[in-house]
Amino acid sequence: MKPNDLHALHDTLGELKLDQMALSLDALCQQAAKEEWTYSAFLARLLDEELSGREQRRLSVTTKMAHFPFHKTLEQFDFAFQPSVEKRRFQELASLRFVAGGENVVLLGPPGVGKTHLSIALGIKALEAGLSTYFISVPELIELITQDTQRGQLVKRMQQLCKPKVLILDEMGYLPLERQVATFLFQLVAKRYEKGAIILSSNKSFSEWGELFTDQVLATALLDRLLHHSSIINIRGQSYRLKEKRQSGLFQGADAIKEPVTS
Repeated sequence: MKPNDLHALHDTLGELKLDQMALSLDALCQQAAKEEWTYSAFLARLLDEELSGREQRRLSVTTKMAHFPFHKTLEQFDFAFQPSVEKRRFQELASLRFVAGGENVVLLGPPGVGKTHLSIALGIKALEAGLSTYFISVPELIELITQDTQRGQLVKRMQQLCKPKVLILDEMGYLPLERQVATFLFQLVAKRYEKGAIILSSNKSFSEWGELFTDQVLATALLDRLLHHSSIINIRGQSYRLKEKRQSGLFQGADAIKEPVTS
């Protein structure tokens, strides 16, 4: 391809907003000439570069919108360190069939055993599949509900949290819930029931939720909807965060806190 032709093609790709094709053009032209690609093979490779670039940009945008505190994948999780976590079960969850059915995933266990990591990992799988996902910790949500109440924006917050196909509620149980927050959470679970998937992590057993909500009836009604179509995973073991310190002998604390039970 002549330099003038290549320059003109760059300009045309730019006008068509085919940015990744423009970036890859020079290198692919050289590779095509060296390996004697057919015209169709060259065009197919160029289009693949554009599609790949667009997918990366989409994931970058949706990941920011998902509000993850950090980026963790299933491939990064050390299943050997937490033998109570069945790798096969999470591979099944990663198929996202539970999202299609409007089902929930509930992760129970003491602090540090990997609940947030696994929640985010499933959220990333959902984003890769093109499913809208949003992450929020319950302590953060408590603060937002207080602010929204003062501003008269609770309805708007509810609408926001009902939109994503996958909603991740992290760290349920670290703070007690005032009546207004408990009612909001019940309404949120009720509105998403059989419509949108929830991934929820908690360090409290279900028998403790009545005390957490300061209302046994409300807690029971929420759990009835949350658990009706759900996968419940109990994670037992030592702190995932402190495993390297334990292995090096720097941490001499007690073993993991007694894990929650589902009853």
